[in-house]
Amino acid sequence: MTFFWFPKYYPLFIEGVITTLWLVLFAGLFGFALAVAIGLGRVSKNRWINGVCFGFTSVIRGTPLLIQIFIIYYGLGSVFAQTPWIRHTFLWPYLRDGFWYVVVALTLSVGGYVGEVVRGALLAVPRGEIEAARAYGFSGFRLLRRIWLPRAIQAILPTLAGETVLLLKSTALASTVAVIDLLGAANIVR
Repeated sequence: MTFFWFPKYYPLFIEGVITTLWLVLFAGLFGFALAVAIGLGRVSKNRWINGVCFGFTSVIRGTPLLIQIFIIYYGLGSVFAQTPWIRHTFLWPYLRDGFWYVVVALTLSVGGYVGEVVRGALLAVPRGEIEAARAYGFSGFRLLRRIWLPRAIQAILPTLAGETVLLLKSTALASTVAVIDLLGAANIVR
């Protein structure tokens, strides 16, 4: 096999790798923040918050990611493109780029899947630790920040590694909406 084409296309591959890593970074960070909020909502005693979070995870986990990307890119993208006042704002350079729509879709996906993992981890923290923290005077946000959430995150670290690999694999779908990630670069070379 000869690689006579490689010097011509290697900048495209480098751009694809960088785009893929940015997708993983942005969707991973924003998705984890959303997942923590979803996980906390799922363990909430408030029926409405719990119901909204349950509905969100059911819809996100029940529909294929490719369909979510298409709905966000073609649905929201065409709405934004046809709204005249948006074209004259500072947001338009971002809203016309498919990269950010893919970031939003991947963020929602990570939020839905990891949110259920966070819910399970929050419920798995031993009640005795929570009661001991309350006995020491911890309550509300301080209890969550110092005791409950760190213990839950510690329990889900191996699962988060697996979810990050799944997120990396999911970035290949970005090439379906004209984002030149690694798969998009390979398709151009092909």
